[in-house]
Amino acid sequence: MARKTSIEFEGALYHVIVRGNQKRKVFRSGDDYRIYLEILQRYKSRYQFALYAYVLMTNHIHLLIETGKIPLNKILQGINQSYTMYFNRKYKTVGHLFQGRYKSILCEKDAYLLALVKYIHLNPVRARIAQSPDGYPWSSHGAYVSNTAKGELVDNGLVLKMFSQTEGSARKMYRSFMGEDIVISKKDVYCTVDQRMLGGSGFVEETITKHKLGVEQRRKKQEYSLEEMAVAIEREYGITLENMRSRSRSKAIAVCRRLFSIAASEYGYKGKDIGAFLHKDPAMISRHMGSKEALTENAARFLTSIEKRNNKN
Repeated sequence: MARKTSIEFEGALYHVIVRGNQKRKVFRSGDDYRIYLEILQRYKSRYQFALYAYVLMTNHIHLLIETGKIPLNKILQGINQSYTMYFNRKYKTVGHLFQGRYKSILCEKDAYLLALVKYIHLNPVRARIAQSPDGYPWSSHGAYVSNTAKGELVDNGLVLKMFSQTEGSARKMYRSFMGEDIVISKKDVYCTVDQRMLGGSGFVEETITKHKLGVEQRRKKQEYSLEEMAVAIEREYGITLENMRSRSRSKAIAVCRRLFSIAASEYGYKGKDIGAFLHKDPAMISRHMGSKEALTENAARFLTSIEKRNNKN
């Protein structure tokens, strides 16, 4: 199947995956990792994009980039060509270092930024080359737990402020978030629409319309109000809107807040809208959206119950 062309526009958030050609190593020494990061820093300064997270693995790379005026294609072309020239010169090799064209997924920032940061930083743990993100030096995780890298390669401010406006508290809450049992799996971050977009129906529909895209499939259209979904939560689980708006830490209420947030996201509501409706911080709603994998079965059942009850299947 032919690869879809990237959707490019200023301010777009992309999860980028660059793989070694035929799964070969693209980093053979510590110096290789350092040189790649130097090249990444150089192009970041030149093209003025935001870098929220990265991890350099032996044979592939993950980057979480928000573009400015320069399109992603030009950014990656410069980085990949520069590093390939360095690598081939050092190891006396020729030809392509990276596998064809990089993969880029346009992501809904409001709903997926935190989940993607966590997913990227846990790559070494999933690969069983580190017991925790702390034990792996070639990722941006360190820029979130310590202020030693502040003002350098990683733009950590936005993510940290999603936890707290106080830097120290934000770093502690980030570390707690990374240690939570909520799993961010491949299914969560690669469950794309048309192979190119990761987001709720509102984000997808807006992108399709704005950029005049032809797509293979679309997610559910926004067709239920937040009030209707709150009534459905009460009907299915006995948890009222007042309960969800309260400060209660009851497990049942917490689960329903998450289910409600996931369902509302699926129908195109943004985190700030859901947060305002529940009287909760939008950052908390974003964290709920990042817990989709742990609640997939219940969320799917709840969405189905709404549709069946309203005869809108």
